[in-house]
Amino acid sequence: MKIRQRHPWALAPREARLIQSQLAGEIVLHDDFGTIGRVAGVDVGFEDNGGTTRAAVAILAYPSLQLETATLARTPTLFPYVPGLLSFREAPAVLEAMKQLDILPDLLLCDGQGIAHPRRLGIASHLGLLLDIPSIGVAKSRLIGTHGEVPDLRGAWVPLKDGSETIGAVLRTRQGVKPLFISPGHRIGLESAIEWVMACVTRYRLPETTRWAHRLASEKPNRI
Repeated sequence: MKIRQRHPWALAPREARLIQSQLAGEIVLHDDFGTIGRVAGVDVGFEDNGGTTRAAVAILAYPSLQLETATLARTPTLFPYVPGLLSFREAPAVLEAMKQLDILPDLLLCDGQGIAHPRRLGIASHLGLLLDIPSIGVAKSRLIGTHGEVPDLRGAWVPLKDGSETIGAVLRTRQGVKPLFISPGHRIGLESAIEWVMACVTRYRLPETTRWAHRLASEKPNRI
């Protein structure tokens, strides 16, 4: 698939933050997609004490949520762990995995933030922009923002706000479990992002896209 090479990845943190601020202005925060027939999950793990980044992409048919295909790529880790700069550490391996795909997803669900990010460019937004694919950030924890109490009902959500700006939603995907932090990545609005996450959830807290990708990214090297 075609990937827009917009910048290098091995940068100083200050340079990476500047790039995030520049690219954030290109993010589209309204629905800009057609029929969704394939949804993809992305997750990343590490090997060699962090020296190798291992990224998995799992593509599921929608609405069956059955696995159609998956790819896995390993690349040298070029960027340190810096909060708020996750994409510079993880995205190069994800892009390598995407290059291996014979079929492309219509929607990408990323284990991480979309615009719920200090500079409004988390990994879901960054990948969505570079791949030109509608994307959603599905995070297990909050990076920034404040929110009220989420009712303990499946599908209930409250806004995640940074000051007066709504940057995402805190979504209860199942009764009795911790909520997820959902934010638009690129080419999708918040309400649609919530709807699509719930459409990909079965009986677990995480959507099936995330569960499949995490399973692949976490496999032992000799089992891949």
